[in-house]
Amino acid sequence: MRFYKQENARDELTFDDVFLFQQLSWIDSRTQIDIKPKSPLSTTLPIISSNMNAVTGKRMAEKLARLWWIWVLPQDMELDRMLNIINYVHNADLRLDTPLTVNENNNIRDAIGIINKRSYQTVIMVDVLNIPISIFKEQDLIDKDEYTKLKDLVKSRKLITWNENISDEEAFNIMEDNGISSLPIVNSDWELIWILSKNDTVRNDIYSPSLNKNWQLDVAVALSVNGYKNYIDELINAWVNTIFLDTAHWYTQKMLEAIKEVRDSYNDIIIVAWNIMSGEWARDLIKAWANWVKVWIWPGAMCTTRMMTGVWRPQFSAVHESAVAARENGWFAIADWWIRYPRDLALSLAAWATHAMLWTILSGTYESPGDIKTDNDWDLYKENYWMASGKAVSGRTNKLSKFEQAKRERYKEWISKSKIYNIKPLWDIVDKFRTGLESSISYSWAENIEHFHDKAIIWVQTQAWFAEWTPHGRLKK
Repeated sequence: MRFYKQENARDELTFDDVFLFQQLSWIDSRTQIDIKPKSPLSTTLPIISSNMNAVTGKRMAEKLARLWWIWVLPQDMELDRMLNIINYVHNADLRLDTPLTVNENNNIRDAIGIINKRSYQTVIMVDVLNIPISIFKEQDLIDKDEYTKLKDLVKSRKLITWNENISDEEAFNIMEDNGISSLPIVNSDWELIWILSKNDTVRNDIYSPSLNKNWQLDVAVALSVNGYKNYIDELINAWVNTIFLDTAHWYTQKMLEAIKEVRDSYNDIIIVAWNIMSGEWARDLIKAWANWVKVWIWPGAMCTTRMMTGVWRPQFSAVHESAVAARENGWFAIADWWIRYPRDLALSLAAWATHAMLWTILSGTYESPGDIKTDNDWDLYKENYWMASGKAVSGRTNKLSKFEQAKRERYKEWISKSKIYNIKPLWDIVDKFRTGLESSISYSWAENIEHFHDKAIIWVQTQAWFAEWTPHGRLKK
C-alpha cells in the first residue's frame, strides 16, 4: 500500500478519511479474485466474528464456520457452556443446518417463539419418534389464535423430505419445482436430522467450511488474561487451536507473561493478543510469541473509553502501522470493530491487516444470541451491548456479593446498549462483504489479498467528499 501523496503518511486517519484509488486492470471478472488469506487461521474469508456476548454464540458459531469465517466465543462464558458449544459445533454437519422443531401438542405461540432463531425462519413439527409431520413458515401462523394447536394446522400438501446425500443443486431444483424454501433431511429411519434451505444450497456451492485438523467446523475462544489458567487445559483437550488473550490495556507485564506461559505449555496453538494501536506494541507482543495482534483502540460509538480517558487512535492509522510491524516480524494483524461496511474491510486489508473483526453488524442477525424484540411501535429489533456496559458488567459479577457488585458497577460505561433494527440473515452480510471485497481488489488491479497489500493506492479525502458519495435518501427506522 502507498499513499498517493506521501505527506499523508504522517497524518492520523480514520476509515472515513481515506479511499482506494481505481487503477487500470487486466482482470476480466471479480470472480477471478482469490480472497483467501495467507495465514495459519483456518478461515478462508478474511473476516472474524467478534467475541461479544451480543454477537457470538452457538447459532452464530455454527453458521459462520460453514461460510468460511472463524468465530470467537466471548470470555464471559462459563467453561461448561464453552465446552458444550464447542462440542455442538464440532459435531455439526459441514453443509446441513440444525432444524427448529416443535411437537403436535405445541401451539402457534410456541412456534412463533423460536421461528426467528434461524434465518431460514422455518419450524418442523415432529412426532414422538422425531419423524417430521409438517413444516411451517411464519405466514402459516400469523392471523390465527396463538393458542391454536399446531396439529390442527397440518397442511394437506404432502411433506417433502430427503436424505443427507442429496446434492445442493438437486435440492435447489426440488425446492424450486415445489415452491418451498426448506427441505427437511431425514435418516434411514425417517428421523429428522438436519434441514437444508434453498438459500444455503446456493452458498454451499460457493463457500467452503472452516475446518480444524479433525475436519470439524473450527472454533476460537477469547480468554481473559486474569482467568485463562482456569480454562485453557480443558479447551486444548477439546481441540481448540486458537486462543485470543483479551484485555482492554494489553501493555502490561501480565499480558506479556500470559503469552509466554501459554506458549511454553502449548507450542502449536495460535495466540492472538489485543488490544494495540502502534508498531512498537505489535513488535513487543510478537517477541513474547504471539502469532497475531488485534488492532482496536475504541473507535466504536458504543465504547466511551476514549471520552472517559482520552486514550485512542484513529483506526486506519493504527491498523496500518501495527500491521506493517507485525508482517515485518513474520506474523499478522487483525483490524477490529469499526468495520461497518465492505469498504472498511477492504481498507483494513489495504493497510496490511490479514483479517477484520465484525461486531455491531453481526449483532443484528437472526443467528446472533438473544431474542428478537418489539419496540413501542411494534418494529422488530435485537439488542446490542458493549462489554463494559451495565448489562455485561452485571452478568460478569453476578456471583459476587451485592457489596462487591456495587463497587464494580462504578466502572461500567455510560452507553449501555442499543437497538439494531432491520434484522438480516447472516448469509446476506457474508455475501455483501465477500462481493464488495472482490470488487475492491479488482479495482486495484490485484489478483489476491497479498497482491492487494502491495497494489492499493490510498487517497485522503475531506468530510465533504465522504458525505458526497454516501447513499442519500430518507431511511426508515
